[in-house]
Amino acid sequence: MTGLWTIENGLHDGGVGLICGVDEAGRGPLAGPVCAAAVILPVGIDIPGLNDSKKLTEKRREALYDVITGCAVSYGIAFADHGEIDELNILNATFVAMNRAIEQLDPKPELALVDGNTVKGIHFNAKCIVGGDGKSASIAAASILAKVTRDRLMYKMAEEYPEYGFDRHKGYGTKLHYEALRKYGPCPIHRMTFLKKLH
Repeated sequence: MTGLWTIENGLHDGGVGLICGVDEAGRGPLAGPVCAAAVILPVGIDIPGLNDSKKLTEKRREALYDVITGCAVSYGIAFADHGEIDELNILNATFVAMNRAIEQLDPKPELALVDGNTVKGIHFNAKCIVGGDGKSASIAAASILAKVTRDRLMYKMAEEYPEYGFDRHKGYGTKLHYEALRKYGPCPIHRMTFLKKLH
């Protein structure tokens, strides 16, 4: 766990105060929103099992979600919906969701650590960390909140649009999903700019 604090500890030692981690879930799916989370953790807190959300089971992510939201100094979770993704493109829509999540934080961070290779669309003082969800405790925590929140939403969408199997693939372009799209066409939460393969 101490390895996940190396980036934050170095920044704190250099005089940076409150730091938040920012990550997203759902850039790749054909349907549903992209979800972003921003998290300020108490400095150096040990959260057993904290890791990149993609390396954890759903059950473990759900348990860690409760731990993180229970101990965080502050956290924000926000979406950019399918319409915004089609209008802005997925990268810009992701920045919209990230900015919305950071805006929810109180107190405000001095620096946002953002998973990825660019922060050009972030309206706050930010630094990008490639592979950050496996290197930074704050970003790992954000990745879990974003993933769990988006998955929960897609379970609800599965009840609303049962023929697409959103509970099984969360909107990603699986064989099952493409078969449903060919059979039923897109539903109201599909990203039309992602469906070029069908035409």
